[in-house]
Amino acid sequence: MKLIHLGTVFFVVEYLGVVAGALSGGLSAIRNTRYKYDLVGVYVLALVTAMGGGITRDVILQNGPPLAFQHPSYILIALGGATVAALFEHRMGPGMDRAIDLSDAAALGFFAIAGTTRALHDGLTVLPSILLGLVTAVGGGSLRDVLSGRSPRVFERGQFYAIAALFGSATFLLSDTLGYSRTTSTVIGTVSCFLLRTLSIRFNWRTSPIRSAREE
Repeated sequence: MKLIHLGTVFFVVEYLGVVAGALSGGLSAIRNTRYKYDLVGVYVLALVTAMGGGITRDVILQNGPPLAFQHPSYILIALGGATVAALFEHRMGPGMDRAIDLSDAAALGFFAIAGTTRALHDGLTVLPSILLGLVTAVGGGSLRDVLSGRSPRVFERGQFYAIAALFGSATFLLSDTLGYSRTTSTVIGTVSCFLLRTLSIRFNWRTSPIRSAREE
């Protein structure tokens, strides 16, 4: 396998995902009405959201220690994002929910493309690359949900989440196949995921439950 250098597009996107994920996790902890998290809880949920998906991906690939443990910059960037989130502790305004949605959508897009790129770099084909993009995108948020005492959002009826990640990953791969530069493909895939996720929230596009209300 070729080494992945810190200056590549992959690391730029991954680091942006770490920042957005840390913000999402930290803000979610502050916003949680079921539990009253202290500063430790905010930081832990922020770190889990920021790095959980990437670590899960790298463990699946079995190609050395996870990148988050090879490069301390991951942890430092996640801590920085968590600190920014912690500054909102006493500023629970009406825009908090929107800030969580936007940071979560951004993290979803960045991680979907980072995971897909990492899989391609390891020589995997299209379908496994899309699946690893999905794992990277939803892994941290799912771990955050479990630690917050709720079912992972990705499994429940609701606005597009996993679907948005899959769409972004597939769009990135299509652009790459059509011969666009890796940077251009990355932008197209990330924006596609982000837009689908935010539009589903804006217009309340929802997936359908398997069991209807009449069966309950």
